[in-house]
Amino acid sequence: MTTTTAQSRTVLERFPAGGPRGSWPADEYAAAKRAQGTNAWVVMDLATDQFLVVTDATPQ
Repeated sequence: MTTTTAQSRTVLERFPAGGPRGSWPADEYAAAKRAQGTNAWVVMDLATDQFLVVTDATPQ
């Protein structure tokens, strides 16, 4: 039997998927957050066609 726990995530910022070629604003934002000590990463929300920068941490 496998047990999983649901982990809540916080969306820090949303970016449209249709940005200019060669532009990665979601990745750049996530990298800046990681440099500040926040464990942030980028996921794709297919329903809204957006890149989301998310974290497990709760914003203060």
